[in-house]
Amino acid sequence: KAYVEAGCDCVTTNTFGANRHKIPGTSIADLITAAVNNAKAANPKYVALDVGPIGQLLSPLGTLSFEEAYDLFKEQVVAGEKAGADVIIFETFSDLMELKIGILAAKENTSLPVFATMSYQENGRTFVGTDPLSATITLSGLGVDALGVNCSLGPDELMPIVKTILEY
Repeated sequence: KAYVEAGCDCVTTNTFGANRHKIPGTSIADLITAAVNNAKAANPKYVALDVGPIGQLLSPLGTLSFEEAYDLFKEQVVAGEKAGADVIIFETFSDLMELKIGILAAKENTSLPVFATMSYQENGRTFVGTDPLSATITLSGLGVDALGVNCSLGPDELMPIVKTILEY
């Protein structure tokens, strides 16, 4: 409520890690529904379903397959839309492939707008090596509605990355 009272139009749900991998044995749909309802209780103009990385590396670096990741994201975004979220925000991703899978799950299974952010390091790349140009072209090609950066560097260090995003 404090955010809305301060003038915030959009409130995110408390669902950054709400997936079966991170919270096994929990009804993800129930958890997401409760989070969306909680955000709506603040009476914002918009509620954004917050989706974070799964927490496991994709194959071949890790053991998580494309299909498993897709199913985890699909469960989250479908539950979010059914609960009444207005937008999906995928945030703090460092693996472009994982973010692509999430966006595909959202675009193929919901009608909600999709926002996406990646987290960059001091070398101008994400933890797994994605540069901002590759991310911007790829994510734009997937039809994201908004693209940005978060949870990493300060404004001065992020400015060259933001300029690249804006240019392309």
